[in-house]
Amino acid sequence: MSDLQKYIEKRKARDPEFAKDYDSGYEQFKIGVMLKQARLDAGITQEELAARLCTKKTAISRIENHAEDIKLSTLERFAEALGKRLTLTIASANHAMESTA
Repeated sequence: MSDLQKYIEKRKARDPEFAKDYDSGYEQFKIGVMLKQARLDAGITQEELAARLCTKKTAISRIENHAEDIKLSTLERFAEALGKRLTLTIASANHAMESTA
């Protein structure tokens, strides 16, 4: 475990508000990273993706950098514009439920 991971775990243990905000913020960050990586893997720019989605480059940047409260329909359109399909997984400690859209 890295020093940063140790710090985060200690801080989460002593500060419940930090823990709650960190976990939800991290999930939103991961979505943005996954979307950006999918775009890069497809070999297209933010401008090209924006044109495919009939939106502006700033909207693509906002989605990739601040994927909070993003609509499922937006995720589906984003994936389709990249020639991909969206797959969702709802996981618990015991099992995972998957759905492909």
